[in-house]
Amino acid sequence: MMPQRILFVCVHNSARSQMAEAFLNTLDEGRFEAESAGLEPGNLNPLVVTAMNDVGIDISSNKTKTVKSKMNKRYDYVVTVCDEASGERCPTFPGKTRRLHWSFTDPSSFTGSDEEKYAKIIEVRDAILARVREFMEIPDFP
Repeated sequence: MMPQRILFVCVHNSARSQMAEAFLNTLDEGRFEAESAGLEPGNLNPLVVTAMNDVGIDISSNKTKTVKSKMNKRYDYVVTVCDEASGERCPTFPGKTRRLHWSFTDPSSFTGSDEEKYAKIIEVRDAILARVREFMEIPDFP
């Protein structure tokens, strides 16, 4: 059976979509093939790289990608992981793509010291992990 193709989309492909892609590809048992992209070009958030390393996943060599670079592909699911308004900017993909929206706070909006930002990133990371696990357990989510 062919794996279901999933595209995670956020604003800059610098944090939330990268984490969701990494979790699904790491935890998956061959049922899914995940990718990620951003609505606009961005740079990988170094605190997110550290947070993912803390759970044994190295995304340090990942490159950020734009949604435009993914438009020629077919996906079973396109999952926006940004706020509702940004998610509405996601283009329509060809085929029978199911759209899901999982709203997570943008780590680039966090203020304070690096330690304070990191603590908030951990919360977002763990919430994304929980949602990915829920998605994996229910093949026809939702």
